[in-house]
Amino acid sequence: MKKAVGIFVNFIKKEPVLFAALLLAVISVCVIRPAPIVCYQAIDFRTIAILFSLMIVIKAFQSQNFLDVIAARLLRLCKTRRSLYFLLTYLVFFSSMFVTNDVALLTFVPISLLIFKRINLSSLHLIVLETLAANLGSCITPMGNPQNLFLFSYYGFSALEFFALTAKIAVPSLFILAVIIIFLTRRKVAAHGGFEEPHELSGNALQTQRASLKVDFRTFFYFTDFILCLLTVFHVVNYLIMLGITVVVMAVCNWRLFKKVDYSLLLTFAGFFIFTKTISTVPAFSNFIQSLLSSPLKTYITGIAASQVISNVPAALLLSGFTQNGAMLLLAVNVGGLGTLIASMASVISFKLYTAEQHDNYFAVFTAYNVVLLVILGVIVYLI
Repeated sequence: MKKAVGIFVNFIKKEPVLFAALLLAVISVCVIRPAPIVCYQAIDFRTIAILFSLMIVIKAFQSQNFLDVIAARLLRLCKTRRSLYFLLTYLVFFSSMFVTNDVALLTFVPISLLIFKRINLSSLHLIVLETLAANLGSCITPMGNPQNLFLFSYYGFSALEFFALTAKIAVPSLFILAVIIIFLTRRKVAAHGGFEEPHELSGNALQTQRASLKVDFRTFFYFTDFILCLLTVFHVVNYLIMLGITVVVMAVCNWRLFKKVDYSLLLTFAGFFIFTKTISTVPAFSNFIQSLLSSPLKTYITGIAASQVISNVPAALLLSGFTQNGAMLLLAVNVGGLGTLIASMASVISFKLYTAEQHDNYFAVFTAYNVVLLVILGVIVYLI
C-alpha cells in the first residue's frame, strides 16, 4: 500500500499539470455525466496528431545532432561577452520558432552553462535571458508551442492573420532583448585575456566539442516529414495522411524515437479538452467564464492572469471554449508565458538545469525580469 501511495505521489510531483487535467476531466464526467460521444467529440484529434508528429520529428533531428553542431560552429565567431550574449539569446529565440521553446532550452542552456563555467563568469542573467527568448520566440509560429498550435487550428486563423498578430509580440521582443543585452554588457569583461573559442571548451554537458552531424539516408525522410507537418499545420495536407506517413517513416528510420515522445503532454491536452467541453454545458460556470471574457480587454487580462496560475497551455485550452475572440486570447496566453515560473512550463526546464549546477538566487532574478517584461510587453502588445 505504501509503495502504491509513493508511486502516486511521485507521479503527481513529476506530472502535476497532467494530473490536474486528468482529475478535472474525471470529476467533470462523473458529476455532469455527458454522453460518451460528447467526450469523444471534445478531443481535437487534429491538434494532438500534429503535436505528436512535430515532437517525434524534432526528436529525430536531435538524434542527428543538428542543433548541437550548428551551435558549436556559430559560437566560434564570438570574441566578446556582448557577442556571446547576443548569439546565444537569439539562437534560442529563433530556434524556438521551429523546435519549440522547451527543446530550444534543453539544447542551449547546457551549452551556455558549459561556456560560462569555462570562462569563469556567472551565467545567471544569460540563462534568464535565454528563457525569455525561448518563450517569446516560440510565440511567433503555430508550431513554436502547444497553445499556438491548438489556437491556430481551433479558431481557423489564416497564416496572414496569425503572423500579423504574433508580430505584435515578435518585434517589441527583439528590441527589448537587445536593450537588455546591451545594458548587461555595457562594461567589457575579459577572462584570461579574452574568450576562448567554444570548440576548445572542456566538459560533457552536451559533448558540444565532439558533436558531429549524423547525415544519412534518414535525414532526407526527416526533412520531408517536417515539411509535411508544416503543410498540415497550414491546412494544405490532411492530418491523417501526415500522421500515417510520420508513423511509417519513424518506424522504418528509428523506431526508438517513439519512446522519446512526451505522451504526457498529449494526455494533458485530451484531459483538458474533455474537461472544458463538459464543464461548458453547465450554465452557471459557462456564464461566469463568459463574463470574464466579455470584452477584448477582459479576455486579454483574464488570459494573462490565468496563465500565471495554471500555465499558458491549460489557460488556452480552458478559455478557448468560452470566447470567440481568438486574436486576443492568442496574444494573452503568449504574453502570459512571462511572469511566474509556471506561466510557461518551459521556464521550469532552465530553472532545473541552472539550479542543478549553480546556487545563485535564480528564482528572484527570473521573477524580476519576467514581471517587469510582462508589464512592459503586456501594455505594448495591447496598444499596438
